Amino acid sequence: MGADRRKSPPREGPALLQGLVICGRCGTRMSVRYHQVRGEITPEYVCQRDGVEHARPLCQRIVGGGIDRSIGELVISSVTPLALEVTLAVQEELRSRAEEADRLRRQQVERARYGAELAQRRYLRVDPDNRLVADSLEAEWNAKLRALAAAQEEYGHQRAADGLGVGSSARAEILALATDLPRLWRDERTPQRERKRLLRLIVEDVTLTRTERILVQVRFKGGATRTLELPLPLGAAQLRKIDPVVVREIDRLIDDHTDGEIAELLNARGLRPGVADRFSLSIVAAMRHAYRLEDRFTRLRRRGMLTLAEISRLLGADPSTVKVWALRGHIPSQVYNDKGQRLFERPARLHRPCQWCGHPIPARPALRRGKKWCSQRCCLAAYNSRKRATREAIQDALPSDRRNEVQSVA
Repeated sequence: MGADRRKSPPREGPALLQGLVICGRCGTRMSVRYHQVRGEITPEYVCQRDGVEHARPLCQRIVGGGIDRSIGELVISSVTPLALEVTLAVQEELRSRAEEADRLRRQQVERARYGAELAQRRYLRVDPDNRLVADSLEAEWNAKLRALAAAQEEYGHQRAADGLGVGSSARAEILALATDLPRLWRDERTPQRERKRLLRLIVEDVTLTRTERILVQVRFKGGATRTLELPLPLGAAQLRKIDPVVVREIDRLIDDHTDGEIAELLNARGLRPGVADRFSLSIVAAMRHAYRLEDRFTRLRRRGMLTLAEISRLLGADPSTVKVWALRGHIPSQVYNDKGQRLFERPARLHRPCQWCGHPIPARPALRRGKKWCSQRCCLAAYNSRKRATREAIQDALPSDRRNEVQSVA
């Protein structure tokens, strides 16, 4: 079963290691299962051969999404200009050693040929009437010929196994892989089947062992090996659990930002809310309620900021007028939600009571300093009061006869 899967051609499925995965516990080849998670097909590598044949539990099963990504990055990092240069240098060293071994094997063939020719000359020089010596020399000649044939055959096999060296054009093509392969691998238009074909040109097999971590042992073509240790995939509960660091950061940002602004800041920093891809206003609000974080409105109220109704009563102005003042910066205010609603600071410097009745003066804050009365009625009342006080002061300053005359005229 495992051999059949290994020899099968790469398919279109997303499992990058299809046919290459070996179980690190029992040594059999692992099969592939697919699961759909949030609309995305995720591979899972399962060792089930013994379970299928003998009705036993599965040996091990490992979610393959993270493993496939790690293997892809490993392949890309392996095919770098420096790695290729080192590989070519090693290949050149191996070629020089192969040439030295070829020279030694060629000398061995030459010695066998010389021995066969020497045995031939000895046989041809013997007296035909001396049959005993002739038979001995003929047997020796035949043995030398067999040794020569064996040496030539061995030399041919070893020469074919050593192969040829890398030429200049082939060397340039190999170095070009350092830029072509990563670009092709990361291209979204590249089918998964083509990635599997590229991987099989580089990787011989991958052994997986699941313990407290996932041990990934990669064996490359040519015998080189690499070992990776990956964390176990998170369970459903852990995937939905928010990092405490994120919760503390939200608690800190509430002091100066609304829920929507907090979501944008967290997304810009690359943080994720569990299984969701991005933070949103509703997710931040739900987290506030789940972790019992005090909202921005309550925090601003605790600082002594006033609502629109309170500031309107304090200033004696219409709420719409107060909003305009706040937007123009005349009244310090802060937005406490994403609807644009505001809380207002108590305008102690701008608050001035009417000098007649004591109520707040309903006027523009920029003009409040020049006003003393809250209405025209208070203004007239104050004017009449001053006029009356002035008249009384004048009367008090006149002589008594003149004062009586003035009063009679009035």
